[in-house]
Amino acid sequence: MSKLTVACVQTNSKRDPADNVAEISPMIREASARGADFITTPEIVGMFEPKRSLALEKAELEDSHTVLAAFRALADELSCWLLIGSISIKLDGDKLSNRSFLVGPDGAIVARYSKIHMFDVQVGDGATYRESHTYEPGTEAVLAATPWGPLGMTICYDIRFPALYRTLAQAGAGMITAPAAFTKVTGQAHWHVLQRARAIENGAFIISAAQTGTHAEGRRTYGHSVIVAPWGEVLADAGEAPGVITAEIDLADVAKARGKVPSLSHDRVFAAPRAAEAAPVAAGE
Repeated sequence: MSKLTVACVQTNSKRDPADNVAEISPMIREASARGADFITTPEIVGMFEPKRSLALEKAELEDSHTVLAAFRALADELSCWLLIGSISIKLDGDKLSNRSFLVGPDGAIVARYSKIHMFDVQVGDGATYRESHTYEPGTEAVLAATPWGPLGMTICYDIRFPALYRTLAQAGAGMITAPAAFTKVTGQAHWHVLQRARAIENGAFIISAAQTGTHAEGRRTYGHSVIVAPWGEVLADAGEAPGVITAEIDLADVAKARGKVPSLSHDRVFAAPRAAEAAPVAAGE
């Protein structure tokens, strides 16, 4: 099978996990009714909780996670492949994992990916983001088996680290997911160019379901969930409102793009640059 219909569910997640499950489940059903074979949801889809103390208090262990259980049951009911973009998983100690789950059409967990790159930044929107204060970074790239070929799994800030995407593509990924909760400021500046760049560099479909709108504590996310083709075309864009987008994709386009520009096989080993020497100051200056 090379052709499938992909969906991105764009959400405005709230603080309460039960509210999010109630709000998002009908959107997943809508995507299924529109013929989607593979449905994706955004980062922190189960709980958008900016306060560290509350996030730690409300997070659950994977084995008893109510959001994970609800979405697994829904995938089973709808017989669809479902990417739970990410949910907060309680770990031993005082940290969480920002973890993405690929769920098969029988509700079984096919693959897990814990976000590697932590969003520790100050982007100029009045907020300071220190993801590493709450979350333990992942340490392993993940390639998952699907009926359409290998799927690479990433999350949000990972999109700024092209080596991860190249590693996944060179390992065989023709599709790479990048569920996100991109800030409004960084989204307006960088979202589309980063999505298209990762697709073009790797000759891969990039599928990025995103959070949108204003959340708890005034946090604002950009929206614009996108499905991008291996040649860089944006096949679908959700804009700024919650909702569902779909696109039919053909994995044969991966081979076509990589055949035109086979850069994944053109890597060369090179020496790191030496430190630049200070330029001499001209006399009289």
